[in-house]
Amino acid sequence: MRWPFIRLRGTPVVAVVRLSGVIGPLGPWRGGLSLAGLAATLDRAFGLGGLKGVALAINSPGGSPVQSALIAKRIRALAAEKKLPVFAFAEDVAASGGYWLATAGDEIYADDSSIVGSIGVISAGFGFPELLQRLGVERRVHAAGARKSMLDPFRPENPDDVARLEALQREIHDSFKAQVRARRGARLKADDETLFSGEFWTGRRALELGLIDGLGDLRSVMRARFGAKVRLRPVGVQRGWLMRRLGRSTAADDWVHDVLGAVEERALWARFGL
Repeated sequence: MRWPFIRLRGTPVVAVVRLSGVIGPLGPWRGGLSLAGLAATLDRAFGLGGLKGVALAINSPGGSPVQSALIAKRIRALAAEKKLPVFAFAEDVAASGGYWLATAGDEIYADDSSIVGSIGVISAGFGFPELLQRLGVERRVHAAGARKSMLDPFRPENPDDVARLEALQREIHDSFKAQVRARRGARLKADDETLFSGEFWTGRRALELGLIDGLGDLRSVMRARFGAKVRLRPVGVQRGWLMRRLGRSTAADDWVHDVLGAVEERALWARFGL
């Protein structure tokens, strides 16, 4: 019983946390990445014995800026508390909110062909101002507060609404830029106009811009850093008994949320050709 413990004692351990998918809520049964869903996982990852560091395997096209910030802050708080280095690895995509998550790493790595960047803010939707008229349907909206109804898709676009939305986006963009500057600092190798335009690049180009620290995959980089005997310990999200038993909801409203979430998720991935 004691032999495996003796044999592994002193072997460096790196916890691996996978951050895969859209950030933010996508429906009751298609939940995206959120602090509420990841908090326990992060606590377990940073609490492993014999730990030399935590590796983040990121594959995300972005999503909610709030959840991106909350998750990144929690990772940095745990890293400071446990005095552990954090390594971020971009897989297919670490863009927009996905790159925000990557900045939680002390070092960021990517594959040559990974998609990295998209440091910007986007809001997309549809407008149907003539559809209801053609169908003979009357639109009725009653609100308390002059600005409660904003960018109604069934009404002509209001320039004041657009101006308010753009002001909000600028504030969020400023927060994103501040995060990148704080975490990357002197490693950034391009001007603000280039870095913060919302453009995205391959991993090789991201390295030239200073957005990442090197090219490589998680296993190879961790073996080079901690030795060939390093143990990579995946730490995943634990689903409750009820969730495992039910699998998914059959309620009509949950099904609708699932469909809408799937469409939103597909659109985010499609922005990067995936």
